[in-house]
Amino acid sequence: MTASSAPEVDRARPTTTAGTRRTRLLVPVALTAIIVLVFLLSLSVGRYTVPPNETARILLNEVIPLAKTWTDNEANVVLGVRLPRALLAMLVGGGLALGGSALQAAFRNPLVSPQVLGVSSGASFGGVLAMMVGAGSAFVVGGAFLFGLAALGMVLLIGRTRSGSSILMIVLGGVVTSAFFSALVSFATYVADPYTTLPSIVFWLMGSLATADMGKVLIAAVPILLGSALILGLRWRVNVLSMGDDDAAMLGINPGRLRTLLLTMVALMTAGAVAVAGVIGWVGLVIPHLARLWVGPDHRISMPTTFVLGAAYLTLIDTLSRTVSPGEIPIGILTAIIGAPVFVVLLHRSRRQAFLDA
Repeated sequence: MTASSAPEVDRARPTTTAGTRRTRLLVPVALTAIIVLVFLLSLSVGRYTVPPNETARILLNEVIPLAKTWTDNEANVVLGVRLPRALLAMLVGGGLALGGSALQAAFRNPLVSPQVLGVSSGASFGGVLAMMVGAGSAFVVGGAFLFGLAALGMVLLIGRTRSGSSILMIVLGGVVTSAFFSALVSFATYVADPYTTLPSIVFWLMGSLATADMGKVLIAAVPILLGSALILGLRWRVNVLSMGDDDAAMLGINPGRLRTLLLTMVALMTAGAVAVAGVIGWVGLVIPHLARLWVGPDHRISMPTTFVLGAAYLTLIDTLSRTVSPGEIPIGILTAIIGAPVFVVLLHRSRRQAFLDA
């Protein structure tokens, strides 16, 4: 660095710091506005349209008594039908997105998503098995959850080596576990009754929130909020882990133990999401990239941003799924149709940025 260039660098530092501070102040405001607008939109839009101002008054009336300006039908639609569905969409979307962000940091690979662990396939088989035996919705949720955790156990068992769990072995274990349970799901759909059981199995596997109620919201809230709280509480350690195992160990963090904890929490959230909504892909792969593109790679900021963006994204997708056509479109189809091209654009943008920075 020459002497003439040094003052320019020194003058740039306050601007960068000020920009960082503005970002930290503006991001929470922008995220709050996004989630509130999407939430009101999901409660207002549908085959039976409710004006947004009436939707807001209906919600506020549950907290503060207001003069009634809405009809009973509008209140039933907002509170009884759309509110549980919107809450479930936010939980599932936020959990899957945050799970993807945690995995990408743990493996230091931007192409990793919750599906790579095989938990989604295991949970799918548990739900399908419960449907085949004619069990109720509670058993479907329980079966999906138990087999999702069983899939995680298989992954960790396969990835275990003499020196611990290596990243490569865990990824390979996830591929093997996913293939195994996917084969079991295919076999189950092959032998299922094509007139009674098969249609419900296929629709559930494509992902749907059509059967959302407050009971499922509570079921999903426990694993998703628990896992999210622990991951967000460890996000400063995730920053260190993303630097590499050697650097993390030098700073007093056990990378193997932290990675196993992150994997367990992601499996917990994924199993809870699949149990109530079926298999929904691309959320955990695309949304973390969008969050990092917006707020940068610092996980202290990007992880909360990822959760909120994932919640808003899936709520918006669910609103589209029940409004764009007379028949409801499974969410998994829309997330794939929208997520795939968006991810391609993000990949090209990242590659171009890497070339410019080189």
